[in-house]
This record gives sequence, structure tokens and C-alpha cells, in this order.
Amino acid sequence: MTDRYDPLDPEVLCDPYPVLAEQREREPVFWHEGMGSWALTRYADSMRVLRDHETFARDPRRSGGKVPEPSLSVQTLDPPQQNAVRSLFMTALRAQDLTPIEERARLLVHERLDQLAGAGTFDVVAEIAVPLSVAAVADLLGVEPPPHGEFAAVSDAIMRSMDGGLEPALVEPGRLARRQLSDLVDSWFTASARPGLLARVRQATADTSGARARLYVKNTARVMFQGGYSTMAAAVGNAVHTLLTHPGALERMRERTLLVTGVDELVRFDGPVQGTTRTAVRSCRIGGVDIRAGQKIVTLFAAANRDPAAFERADELVLDRTPNRHLGYGWGPHACIGTTVAQAGLRALVAALNDHPARLAAAGEGVRRRTATMRAFDTLPAALLP
Repeated sequence: MTDRYDPLDPEVLCDPYPVLAEQREREPVFWHEGMGSWALTRYADSMRVLRDHETFARDPRRSGGKVPEPSLSVQTLDPPQQNAVRSLFMTALRAQDLTPIEERARLLVHERLDQLAGAGTFDVVAEIAVPLSVAAVADLLGVEPPPHGEFAAVSDAIMRSMDGGLEPALVEPGRLARRQLSDLVDSWFTASARPGLLARVRQATADTSGARARLYVKNTARVMFQGGYSTMAAAVGNAVHTLLTHPGALERMRERTLLVTGVDELVRFDGPVQGTTRTAVRSCRIGGVDIRAGQKIVTLFAAANRDPAAFERADELVLDRTPNRHLGYGWGPHACIGTTVAQAGLRALVAALNDHPARLAAAGEGVRRRTATMRAFDTLPAALLP
């Protein structure tokens, strides 16, 4: 069939969920000519692909492709090759106390709100999402935050390059941006780091032999900073938009239990990561469709997270939803490694909005970023009212 689902169409960028629901009903596994991939819209099919690393590869080299060295990281490698470096970072992550990081993030948002209150319309992305995300991820890693505007431009180029299959001209700017970010990460490994995740990783790898292993570690640190930042910044914009369009939701999340489950539900309802790609390393069948070895499969998280077979009242914002096994950050060994700090940042945001005496209000239509892999706002106007 023709590509009914065009992720870069303005109407789909604004609200992809009706088109994805229609596609899931009519043809849940379909060939998308623009992406050159099979696309999955059902939760169960997506989970099958994400779980079966032997059949569905993230690493292009397993199906005859090539990967440039700067891209060899925990997000590229498949188990078991990724196990050691992922274990290293997850062990360091579990050792971090997120409570003070979350509190510092809440104070940062509160200070920003103080500055913005009574000043008229402001952009949620530039004034809150970007500084909050840069600061929180840098705090977790234990590094000096780079300048917000400069890093946002680098991150934007990297994020847009994820859509290189749809727009090849985005690939080279993304490669140059990765090199620039890699230079920054190299400086973190060379310089004395503050206490944090990166200090633990450096200590654990001080005696590591092998240039390839050290390359994986540095590249993963870059991916964690960039991925954590871009995912969190996108999630903040989406969450604020959802709260602005669902009266009463923010007030209800004053309750601590609803704050935790509600933040999770905000990500399921309108998540930052729209999908991910795998390659079939052998022929198989998904949803009654024959997939040949070497063909790509895109798991559409945005569709899976609204699948009524997996989520009751899937198109509603249910703040006390539990369990909530959504795919808003991906799933499994290739899920966003910055998920925990992104969730802490969202809790800090909601808590600060509820603590502040001014009331957040919409101040016009937001502009969605023209990206397919990440669902984010370019601008989101708002105001703080007495």
C-alpha cells in the first residue's frame, strides 16, 4: 500500500496517533517505502523484536553493514558483545544517589520560574527544557555543563541525523556534531572529574587493556550525555504540552504517588522516542508477514504505546496507571541509558510547577520539530500567571 504514515507530514508531526491507530487496525505490519523497512504498530510484535537479539540485530555489521568507529557504543552493539560495557555503566548508574540530583533539578526549575514569572510569554523549550536537561545529565555524570545554546545546536544536528534514511543530507552534519561532542567527552576523561557516574567509569576502566574497549566506553559516555539530554528535553516539552492540554492533571500530581506514576504515564501518552530499527539476520514471520533476512524492521513505539491490546483506555491520560510497561524510552539493553535521570528530571519539573505560586498557562500553538525518530517541540510558548 502507499505510505499512509508519513512521520514528517505536518499533520502527523502534530498528532501521529490517529494515523497510527488506523494503520494498526488495517495493516499492523506494513512495508514503508520511505523508510525502506517493515513497520510494526502492535505492542506484542514490537516486544518480540526487541527481545529476540539473535534474530533481530541492532548492530548493522551482523547483516553485512558497516559502522564507523565513533558509532560503536552500547547503543550499537548487541548482546553479548555489549554486555561488559553496559554492565559497567549500569553499575555506575545504580551507585548514584538520584535524590540530590532531583532536588537540584527542582531548585533549578523553580529559579527559572521565578525569573520568568510576570515577564510575559516565554518558550518552554529554550527557557526550561534545555537548561534543565543539560544541567541534570551533567550533574549525573559529574561534569561541567557545556553552554546550553551551543550544546543544543550540537545535539540537534545529531538528533536530526537519526532521520538520515529519510533525508540523507542530515547525515554529514550529524557526523561532524558527533566528532565535536566526542572531543568534549575526551576532555572529560583527560581532566579531573567531579564525583559522579563518569568518575566511577573512569576508575573502573583505568586498568582496562585494549583500545577498542576504551573506545566503547568513551563512545557510550558520549551517547549517554547526548541521548540523556535529547530524550529528556523532548520529554519535558511533550509533558508540559500534555499538562497544558489536560486541565487538573498537574494539580493531581501534587500527591507523591501520582507524581511517580503520572510522570511514567506522561511518557507513555506522548513519549520522546518514536521508534527504533532492527535488521532481520534470518528469515522469519511477524504478524503473518514474511520477513526476509537482511530486511529492516522499525518498531513504532508511538503506536505500541497506544495499543489497546496492551493498555486499557490507551488514548486517555491515566495518571495512576500501573503497571505501565511502555516503550517511551525504548526497551531492554538498547533502551535510553539516561532513562532514570530523565524520569528524575520530569518529577523535578512537575514538583516545581506545583510548588511555584504562579500558574503555568498556554500562550499559543507550539511548533513540532521536523524529526521522525524523536518527538519533540522546537518551540512551545507559555506564560506564568498570578
